[in-house]
Amino acid sequence: MPQKEILLTYEGLKKLEEELEYLKTEKRREIAERIKVALGFGDLSENSEYDEAKDEQAKVEMRIIDLENKLRNAKLIDEDEIDLKTVQVGNKVQVLDMEFDEKVEYTIVGSTEVDLAENKISNESPIGMGLLGKKKNDIVEIETPGGVISMKILKITK
Repeated sequence: MPQKEILLTYEGLKKLEEELEYLKTEKRREIAERIKVALGFGDLSENSEYDEAKDEQAKVEMRIIDLENKLRNAKLIDEDEIDLKTVQVGNKVQVLDMEFDEKVEYTIVGSTEVDLAENKISNESPIGMGLLGKKKNDIVEIETPGGVISMKILKITK
């Protein structure tokens, strides 16, 4: 089965590459040292340090595989191709939440770059999907887990 294409901004791509490099070098070395020290404690059947180090090693190796798969299937979003007429992945979108009369700015990103603290939302989220393809001044009704919300698109930027 073909892997799903992963949309990434240049910033998101760099973050994944840096994390992968860190895990493959520093983190692997650190865990190998912990395993070596734990082996020095003798009997492995009751050696919690060894068990913890092996568990962490397994988690790190799974994360490495996950990152390699994401990078293999990554599609870089070309900043030059992002237009400001309609909402696309890579855009910043200022909206007016009509229920609360509150302005909010979202950055639409691929699912691997989501950071709610920075209002980076996935193109696959209900709000992200609801905004994609819409234009400035459009009023959008979006079905969310908390109910239907109405938003007016005020501004689309890069």
